[in-house]
Amino acid sequence: MLDFRFDRAAVNGVELHYAACGDRDAPLMLFLHGFPEYWAGWKDVMPHFAATHFCVAPDQRGYNLSSKPEGVENYGARHLVKDLHGLTNLLSPDRPFVLAGHDWGASAAYAFAMRHGTRVERLVIANGVHPGPFQRALLNDAEQIEASQYFHLLRSDKAERVFGENGFARLFNMLEGFSDVSFLDKATRAAYGTAWAQPGALTGMINWYRASPIYVPEAGKPVDADKALAIDPDRLRIAMPHLLIYGTEDRALRPAAFEDIETFAPRTERHDVPGAGHWILHEKPDLVAGIMAGWLD
Repeated sequence: MLDFRFDRAAVNGVELHYAACGDRDAPLMLFLHGFPEYWAGWKDVMPHFAATHFCVAPDQRGYNLSSKPEGVENYGARHLVKDLHGLTNLLSPDRPFVLAGHDWGASAAYAFAMRHGTRVERLVIANGVHPGPFQRALLNDAEQIEASQYFHLLRSDKAERVFGENGFARLFNMLEGFSDVSFLDKATRAAYGTAWAQPGALTGMINWYRASPIYVPEAGKPVDADKALAIDPDRLRIAMPHLLIYGTEDRALRPAAFEDIETFAPRTERHDVPGAGHWILHEKPDLVAGIMAGWLD
């Protein structure tokens, strides 16, 4: 089994802990995890590319062993983008790189690609959403509105208590609610628990939800479109080649969240994966890597 190397990078006033494999001088591939994971969300995919790329997966701010600044305002998109800009300027200062994201890592990847498009050679998204189609779905699609009701609890003042009690039982239940979790063996569950128990981690992780400008209507109540994120295709467009991998059994992100993605990413190639859900990186890592490798070639 391939061994990962670990290091830390001081960027944008924080320290980012990261895992790496592959030759340091090879082209960079940066892998971004989502909620409630940590760098290991991509651990079964990264080794597939270690022979040709320098593969790096950071704990993003607020997570696991990276810095956890206090205050919701420190988890807005501009801070996440600055973190990634600083990290990639250290790891790949002279050449563009491949950027991959899942879940909230996809949101960070999209935000970075919008602001620093010349730095991203290719963008890979696995079961993550672009803010344009996602906000539209949350205004118009009852299925997506219902699927996203968990946002309200995560944004509430009681979120840390609810998700932290009984050995993070509610967080594990959340994982299990989105798709198949047969990957959650005893060792993996323990590793998640250790990551979530890091001082300040639970609040840091949850603050990604609190800082997001995405508007989620309450189920059964009238939609207030005036509260929605402004959708400007010109401002939210990404120009680089874009691979979208979607496990169609995802119970958190429904099909409407991906409609009209080509308006925002005209160079999109999409691969739907029947039988896979939100945790597609764990459910079918070899298949995900194969789709990525074929597209990169």
